[in-house]
Amino acid sequence: MERVALVRFLTCSSSSLVRNRLLSRSSRKCFTRKISSSSSITRRNSTCTSLRHNLKQLSSFHFKKHNFSSLSVNAVSTSPNISPDIGGVEDEAAEKLGFEKVSEQVINECKSKAVLFRHKKTGCEVMSVSNDDENKVFGIVFRTPPKDSTGIPHILEHSVLCGSRKYPLKEPFVELLKGSLNTFLNAFTYPDRTCYPVASTNTKDFYNLVDVYLDAVFFPKCVEDFQTFQQEGWHYELNNPSEDISFKGVVFNEMKGVYSQPDNILGRTAQQALFPDNTYGVDSGGDPNVIPKLTFEEFQEFHRKYYHPSNARIWFYGDDDLIERLRILSANDSKVELQKLFSKPVKIVQKYPAGEEGDLKKKHMVCLNWLLSEKPLDMETELTLGFLDHLMLGTPASPLRRILLESGLGEAIVGGGVEDELLQPQFSIGLKGVSDEDIQKVEDLIMSTLKKLAEEGFDSEAVEASMNTIEFSLRENNTGSFPRGLSLMLRSMGKWIYDQDPFEPLKYEEPLKSLKARIAEEGSKAVFSPLIQKFILNNSHCVTVEMQPDPEKASRDEAAEKEVLEKVKASMTEEDLAELARATQELRLKQETPDTPEALRSVPSLSLNDIPKTPIQVPIEVGDINGVKVLKHDLFTNDVLYSEVVFNMGSLKQELLPLVPLFCQSLLEMGTEDMDFVQLNQLIGRKTGGISVYPFTSSVRGKEDPCSHIIVRGKSMAGRAEDLFHLVNRVLQDVQFTNQQRFKQFVSQSKARMENRLRGSGHGIAAARMDGKLNVAGWVAEQMGGISYLEFLKVLEEKVDDDWPEISSSLDEIRKSLLSKNGCLVNLTADGKNLSNSEKYVSKFLDLLPCTPSNERTSWDARLSPGNEAIVIPTQVNYVGKAGNIYETGYQLNGSAYVISKHISNTWLWDRVRVSGGAYGGFCDFDTHSVSFVFYTRILYPVNCVSLSDATLSAFSLLRHLLGITEEERQKRREEILSTSLLDFKQFADAVEAVKDKGVVVAVASPDDVAAANGELSGFFEVKKAL
Repeated sequence: MERVALVRFLTCSSSSLVRNRLLSRSSRKCFTRKISSSSSITRRNSTCTSLRHNLKQLSSFHFKKHNFSSLSVNAVSTSPNISPDIGGVEDEAAEKLGFEKVSEQVINECKSKAVLFRHKKTGCEVMSVSNDDENKVFGIVFRTPPKDSTGIPHILEHSVLCGSRKYPLKEPFVELLKGSLNTFLNAFTYPDRTCYPVASTNTKDFYNLVDVYLDAVFFPKCVEDFQTFQQEGWHYELNNPSEDISFKGVVFNEMKGVYSQPDNILGRTAQQALFPDNTYGVDSGGDPNVIPKLTFEEFQEFHRKYYHPSNARIWFYGDDDLIERLRILSANDSKVELQKLFSKPVKIVQKYPAGEEGDLKKKHMVCLNWLLSEKPLDMETELTLGFLDHLMLGTPASPLRRILLESGLGEAIVGGGVEDELLQPQFSIGLKGVSDEDIQKVEDLIMSTLKKLAEEGFDSEAVEASMNTIEFSLRENNTGSFPRGLSLMLRSMGKWIYDQDPFEPLKYEEPLKSLKARIAEEGSKAVFSPLIQKFILNNSHCVTVEMQPDPEKASRDEAAEKEVLEKVKASMTEEDLAELARATQELRLKQETPDTPEALRSVPSLSLNDIPKTPIQVPIEVGDINGVKVLKHDLFTNDVLYSEVVFNMGSLKQELLPLVPLFCQSLLEMGTEDMDFVQLNQLIGRKTGGISVYPFTSSVRGKEDPCSHIIVRGKSMAGRAEDLFHLVNRVLQDVQFTNQQRFKQFVSQSKARMENRLRGSGHGIAAARMDGKLNVAGWVAEQMGGISYLEFLKVLEEKVDDDWPEISSSLDEIRKSLLSKNGCLVNLTADGKNLSNSEKYVSKFLDLLPCTPSNERTSWDARLSPGNEAIVIPTQVNYVGKAGNIYETGYQLNGSAYVISKHISNTWLWDRVRVSGGAYGGFCDFDTHSVSFVFYTRILYPVNCVSLSDATLSAFSLLRHLLGITEEERQKRREEILSTSLLDFKQFADAVEAVKDKGVVVAVASPDDVAAANGELSGFFEVKKAL
């Protein structure tokens, strides 16, 4: 994650636009193995291990005729009481352990000391970052540039995690999840590198994880096990010689899903066209049409070539010190070659699978993409490009973004702006939902807008807002639930992996200071305009990608795959077919055969004694200001004040619920009487760290009525608390719902986002739909974010033109219904002094709220139709879920339910749905509030196969308060979790057994598979066409 990506990740604009853009971009860059898990019990362990200890561990992974000896589990799980201050470690100690110190630097930006070591025998580089962060992070990264689109780095990333020399299980990481307190456990495949990061706050657990990861990447069973390659990559499947052959494989199925999403197809097409001459010109994740060309021998060779110490970068972060590592002596060249710039632009036209619903002529996409430089950029230029990107696209008020959306030429933005996480930076921008006759108009508008920005520059308020927003976020460094050390690791790797300075990406103070000085001295136009001219307007390396909707593409692709498989079968003899059927059964037998007790015992795990008996206590003081309840959390926040103002949604009319998300967006993206929305957004950016408005809905255990609120979240430096609450008041009370065209843009953008979510996150859509059939809270949430919401948006898009006064009036009615001092709640987080200083501003804010009498709660006694349902979309993957209410059986909530649902996900569902079935994922969830027990999965086979940070801490504290969860209940549930027994499993199983035939099933699937399921199960699904 490079400088520009960092800026986007950390920046919280008023509409969370920046974070959403980053996430949508990264989905085409990085593939993850779905093994990550965050434990519900957090370990606070202040014991630190020393640098000497970690270097000793590292040195024990030594080279000896291509074999390595590794530390025992007992050895890696100790925590000697040695000072963690790396400044006192003698260089001789490192020398004795086989390491030489390359560089040592203090990184003030993250309050850390970093030491770069090199293992003398193998050349492996190790970065040790020491600080007081208990959430320790380890990562090992290999350069893995592929030469084709067989997906070999992606398949290998999956496969090395399927057992190793020291841990000879089929799925050691699944076993780890059962006995670990990890805060992060996953793996990433980038276009040119593969990352294996873990994190934990428990030192013993942390070193267990590190030991398993090291053994996995260097000594995986998969390089000698053809069946693992088949399972994770691809294989022909034939149950009976008389049946048809099919393709199976986890990565194959995963990439089928990726290639079903138009935005992903666009992103891949653009990247490969920008880099035709190097590794970025192929798909490291794998093209489903190419994956079956990969051989096991190529797979083995790829591991031998790239997975060795001299090609590795190792990262350690936290309150211990270093890592443990082994190295292979033989080095191979994994360098990524630079892409030379084109002498003239290129245009590509690509088709994508589309449904037949709606006007296909208005579903085109167009995106302009530039490769910005033939060589990597220096850090100051990268930071300046990051600011330029934020100025142009980072907020709803940013001119390039605003002008494109206000043009009416498209529904939503595509392209990620500046992207610099690869060797050479890129810039992409375009629109989706474009009419075929408007493609050229979009291209012209992009170029004319960029030219105008280069000629006229940006106004001073916009520059000040962008500077404050980004600087605030950089200094706050709030990565949410994502481990901070992992964020820093990915940042550092963006340079380190290309043999550049790994310290440089961690330091922003000097480049930031220099940039601010240049802007003050030369003016912003002199700083930013030359960049637009040089890197975009005068740059011939531009690829324009046009995506055309094709309702026949999905069926053609399926027919082509079927034809390939028919030719394969036709080329086989009877003996070949019998052997394939035997191999299929043999693979299935292996997948379904449990690991031996001896193998299971090899995996390290924590004991109950390693888990704290009490939950983390967040300090909370419940008070009162002007008759309004105020929750105060006295926590160190580095002089930042975090606030949430909560309004009850219970009196809102049922028919207005689908308008709530658009109401929230309108508050932040429409203007007031004396400010347009651009000025309002800039003022928020100049004075605060961001304001957001969103709905929150949840069931409350034991109650029929849901907990439904609108939450206004804001943050600022404590010295600007007055500005923060003044702006929150202006957003809530002064914004006028009068801009018809902007509101229509909101509707179009929301519709485009929902359609994209339907293709890429169908399991979430299915889960929301099932929830809406089982309880009121689920129904409310589905009205504001599910299929019902998408249907509402389609109707509303036409209604905006025909009946805007009624819509505007409804938005005002929502505000009048919500905005009241009565029933309001304020949540504040800062240190004690800043909490006290902010009270006078909170008091003034509350005095300005209307004191309308509490409205009677509206009865939202509604649910979706309880029948089984299939949501039909054009897709190559299917999502299926089943849910039931186990409280109907008399089941009483017990903390063991958390353990049981986690166990089911990590055992039966993993083994049957993912390992044996070849699906990308299978999960279950138990909602203790809504009483729903849910299974859901993402699959590629027929539908009928499924028969059945501190600010973050205070935010969770607020939600617990809203839901009535006391500290006593938390302690009780924890004790129940830690005392879970086989009897608890039996009682839970009895409850599930009692409702298994009363549950509801929802599928998001292709038309053919739904038809096949209904044919086999005699009208099992009600069918709803969504795209």
